[in-house]
This record gives sequence, C-alpha cells and structure tokens, in this order.
Amino acid sequence: MSPRQTFPESPVTLPDPTRPPRPTPGCDVCAALDQQRAEAEEEGNTRRATTLEMEMRQHHAMRPPKRR
Repeated sequence: MSPRQTFPESPVTLPDPTRPPRPTPGCDVCAALDQQRAEAEEEGNTRRATTLEMEMRQHHAMRPPKRR
C-alpha cells in the first residue's frame, strides 16, 4: 500500500518579509524607492526605510507596471 497524501499540493513559498523587496527591473519608481530605502538604512532611520519598503511593495498594486 502506498503512503496516503494528506495535503492537496506542495506548500507555498512566501518571500521573507524581513528583507527589503527587490525593485522591478525597468521601473523608475522602484529604483528611486530602493535608493531612498538604502540611504535611510545607512542613516539608521529604520522607520523611513520600512515605510519605503511598504511603498515599494504596494505601488504596483496601485498602478500596474507599464509593459515595454
């Protein structure tokens, strides 16, 4: 008798929320936000860095990226 599978599919792999998001290639907004986030981290401004990370994660949901 073969082992019975008790789950419908393989587990979902989520991105690590403690790491900053990666900028979308070709997106000027992502590049600017990432630069500002890096500067805020260097200055020790964790609050601003976190705010910029959230904005980077959410800005494509507000306006989808343009296709080239």
